[in-house]
Amino acid sequence: MNSLTQKQPSADTRPKVTTFFDEATNTLSYVVRDPASKACAIIDSVMNLDYPSGSISFAGADQIIDYIADNNLELEWILETHVHADHLSAAPYIQQRLGGRIAIGFNISVVQETFAGVFNAEPEFARDGSQFDVLLRDGDSIQIGQMTGLAMHTPGHTPACMTYVLGDAVFVGDTLFMPDAGTARVDFPGGDARTLYASIQRILGLPADMRIFVCHDYLQDGRELEYETTVEAQLQANIHVHRGISESAFVEMRTARDATLGMPTLILPSLQVNMRAGHFPPADDSGKVFLKLPINAFGGADISSLTSRG
Repeated sequence: MNSLTQKQPSADTRPKVTTFFDEATNTLSYVVRDPASKACAIIDSVMNLDYPSGSISFAGADQIIDYIADNNLELEWILETHVHADHLSAAPYIQQRLGGRIAIGFNISVVQETFAGVFNAEPEFARDGSQFDVLLRDGDSIQIGQMTGLAMHTPGHTPACMTYVLGDAVFVGDTLFMPDAGTARVDFPGGDARTLYASIQRILGLPADMRIFVCHDYLQDGRELEYETTVEAQLQANIHVHRGISESAFVEMRTARDATLGMPTLILPSLQVNMRAGHFPPADDSGKVFLKLPINAFGGADISSLTSRG
């Protein structure tokens, strides 16, 4: 695990971006290729979970692996924009097959400390981000072949959220959605509306023609899938943070909206796996692996009178 030397991104580079969409979780994964070489990075991969049965599969990750192999690409990075609460990461599965370094924001330790308590993690569970190969700080460079990218710390949705600026392409995770869908929620532990507003202003301060790629698209009002926009398009039309929206107005809107939202379907399994860089908790003595269902982790009725007494 190491931190990278700070450099500025190459502004004149236009990487090739290939998109993969997981319909079950509305998640977009990307392969980003250096235009001057065969080097590439993967951003926000997905492990498939059939929640009712507890079955794991890797159909989506295998599509990405096949694409990289078919195009004779060399995987250098497996980047996570944050600890996702709506899908499980396939990072270690991909790494075992293609190599590359798994990276996330340095504040992963804050997220791990919070959710280690929520899930009563085993004492051996490290809370220092050491499950990841690289912890990125604000301003760190990401070298993909001959293309130098930039890591931006953009917290608010979670403390560890990172935006990756790779050439003219900006990968914002859950911080921003397409203009008709707005912005990320901030009601998870460690989230904060004012912090998110400040992070978004940093992103929208990039050159107007920079391409923005989102991590989720929910097909607003039945439209077709969309995942690419621009800084200028967000400034003009984002329903939550277009030009003229003040911090106080944004905070008021975001707080009221979040109070109406339910938890993501896969939040409990996702957090347990993703805070471990896509690995599962240790197997028990029989070799079985379990994920926990903490009751009332995010609120609920008093069950003190219903707990077993032996």
